[in-house]
Amino acid sequence: MANEKEHTKLIANNKKAFHDYFIEEQYECGIVLVGTEVKSLRLGKCSIKEAWVRIEKGELWIMGMNISPYEKGNIFNVDPMRVRKLLCHRSEINKLDGRVAKEGYTLVPLEVYFSKGRAKVRIGLAKGKKLYDKRETIAKKDRAREAERDFKVRIKQ
Repeated sequence: MANEKEHTKLIANNKKAFHDYFIEEQYECGIVLVGTEVKSLRLGKCSIKEAWVRIEKGELWIMGMNISPYEKGNIFNVDPMRVRKLLCHRSEINKLDGRVAKEGYTLVPLEVYFSKGRAKVRIGLAKGKKLYDKRETIAKKDRAREAERDFKVRIKQ
């Protein structure tokens, strides 16, 4: 596990997904990039805050992902908001398709990173939180923060 962390470089993460959804399972997918998108990703010019994943004709597609154009690229730059294909095993896609169709789950991108030189997207099988669930999550975090603060105060005394 430690060796795996050494070879990864985080580009973008979606903290809002963990606030808005219960993440049941996570999957690692490759992403099909063209032109200067890889160079732009290496500079960290990526946003997945408003992105979502859709399954069409047995393929995964990520919508709403913004990869800003590379400044030094000219005619090779492409539309920053274009739809990009995700690469995943057929069995995983079929499993996800069944759960999304029958059980009311949705697919959200959680983070974009480089792993051993390849651009990867971690997607999550998610179920939406209700308002009271979000409040409960915030309250738990506040209690944990206060307990940690009290613990630090006791140690210093």
